[in-house]
Amino acid sequence: MRTNFPHIRLRWHRVGSATAVTAALVLAGFGTAVHADATTSSKVTWAATPCATPKKTGELACNSLRVTGGTTAFQKARGITPKAADAATPSGYGPSDLQSAYGLTAAAASNGSGETIAIVDAYNDPNAEADLAKYRSYYGLPACTSASGCFKKVSQTGSTTSLPSSDAGWSEEISLDLDMVSAIAPNAKILLVEAKSATMANLGKAVNEAVTLGAKFVSNSYGGSESSSDTSYDSSYFNHPGVAITVSAGDEGYGAEYPAASKYVTSVGGTALSTSSNSRGWTESVWKTSSTEGTGSGCSSYDAKPSWQTDTGCTKRMIADVSAVADPATGVSVYDSYSVTAGWYTFGGTSASSPIIAAVYALAGTPGSSDYPAQYPYKHTSSLNDVTSGNNGSCSTSYFCTATSGYDGPTGWGTPKGVSAFTG
Repeated sequence: MRTNFPHIRLRWHRVGSATAVTAALVLAGFGTAVHADATTSSKVTWAATPCATPKKTGELACNSLRVTGGTTAFQKARGITPKAADAATPSGYGPSDLQSAYGLTAAAASNGSGETIAIVDAYNDPNAEADLAKYRSYYGLPACTSASGCFKKVSQTGSTTSLPSSDAGWSEEISLDLDMVSAIAPNAKILLVEAKSATMANLGKAVNEAVTLGAKFVSNSYGGSESSSDTSYDSSYFNHPGVAITVSAGDEGYGAEYPAASKYVTSVGGTALSTSSNSRGWTESVWKTSSTEGTGSGCSSYDAKPSWQTDTGCTKRMIADVSAVADPATGVSVYDSYSVTAGWYTFGGTSASSPIIAAVYALAGTPGSSDYPAQYPYKHTSSLNDVTSGNNGSCSTSYFCTATSGYDGPTGWGTPKGVSAFTG
């Protein structure tokens, strides 16, 4: 098992008049990021969720951040004045926003029935079903309960009763994942598979269990440093033809993570998403807060390049394939109640983009039984929103870290424009 030493996750970022506030936060030991979004023109603050810092050596990190204050893009666009830290009302994008941004409104209403989307996370969220019900009820989505057979929560062995120990940080991650799947594919069934810890071995077993239980779409919002063991993890946990497995690209800026580097998965980068007066009604750029925070990307050191990936600057697996919203300043609305004040929070990180893309695959239909669905977007590049602005750091090969027309590392081929890019 790898030994994972993630970057220190307590960060601050100076933007204009936020200097004094941010410096005070740093001196106080909070390390909250401060971001002045181009659309909102106001400060938004956030911090990595607790699971973004592994509790034990060898565990992987979740890729989520929770907004702690300011006015988000969602609030600014609607003239909403309460601060984003106010849990009483949503302060992030909801289902209608995300469906609109990605051309999914009609598909979300009519597709997805009979499909099962699995979420793989570590530890137990005891309030998962209740919090999911709050989110879906508020937004007028159909109920999804264990009693109806729509929602199911199991351990990595498939047990519904012998579950892992509960964890506050991973519970926030679980709420984010469940809500994003619900927002995009409200007619699909949801399977939550909880690993007993955040090691690759246990999370990998949870992936295998999700597939065993029939899920054709499996979202993974975690990652860590690459290692020479990754190719063996590929064959043990991620080689599942006929299953769309999505993995978040990471939240620490330019650099490759695993399992996003697996040649068998769809690696998902992150964008900043804002309303626009253009024909689409939305605009996106690469998510970057600072040199150490933003979407991950890069050329794998270990994983072989899949045959369907044809960029020439990287001889091995390149991250990412596609992307979706991840910037906390333009973040998504989530309902959570475990170890926090029960209510509405805004989240970002590529932990948001991975379940969004898994749900888009579900709207597109069951993959071919022998297919690796990661190749689908490469066959339909014109059916994606090409993201052409922004970067996530510095690199010697420009497209590894800088958006450009066509393929680039931070956003892949782009973001969903309907479901066509996610079919065989």
